[in-house]
Amino acid sequence: MYEGIEELPQEFLFEVETAVKKEEPISIITYVLSTRGENKLKHILQSILSKYHREDLIELLFTSAKELIVNATKAAIKRVLFKELGLNIGDPSQYDLGMESFKENLVSRKFPYYRRKMKEHGLFVKVTVSFSSDRIVLLVQNNFTLAIREEKRIREKFVHSKEFDNLFEYYMKYGDTTEGAGMGITMVEILVAQSGYDRHLFTIYSRQSENRTVARVEIPLADSYVPRRQRYQKWLQEKASGLA
Repeated sequence: MYEGIEELPQEFLFEVETAVKKEEPISIITYVLSTRGENKLKHILQSILSKYHREDLIELLFTSAKELIVNATKAAIKRVLFKELGLNIGDPSQYDLGMESFKENLVSRKFPYYRRKMKEHGLFVKVTVSFSSDRIVLLVQNNFTLAIREEKRIREKFVHSKEFDNLFEYYMKYGDTTEGAGMGITMVEILVAQSGYDRHLFTIYSRQSENRTVARVEIPLADSYVPRRQRYQKWLQEKASGLA
């Protein structure tokens, strides 16, 4: 039991309990994550981890989820702002122009305003947790694809974060980011590594055909489990060997 659970609707608690028993994926939709939303997220993760006696992973998964939701929310707010300014986020020159006022607008306006605007524009953040006794997969999704500049920034963050073992070292060198705090992606990757897992278990990808961008964290629960990336790499090797 934790602070905040008594405020959650009984219907929600029942739905989570049922899904956990059946090992069915659980999803929630958010716009700007509230305290109640955090409590729902924490309850989902704690219920799943308790089932497999892996409560030790709550900090890793809960912190990762919150950081990725904040990143996804900022990306959505950015699109609201660009539309208000009449700028094309896909145009690199216009992107740079829009980013000049992004931080100022993010701070000066209240989040209830952006929550309303996100709904008006049909923008949301979807969080899904799928699980079994072998692994837990956390997905944080936007219903739009990445802009050219965003893809470049994300690649840079992944490259730079590999140079460091902790966030303090990273912040001392790259703390002057251009898009707000900019620490979410780095924090998640370092958390995954510090928890004893392969950094590549955290990925971000954008699919034009599905009009979505996904941040994915895959945590093995069983020693015998082979992560998706390793299975894919093995398939590529076998395919290459067959062509040789």
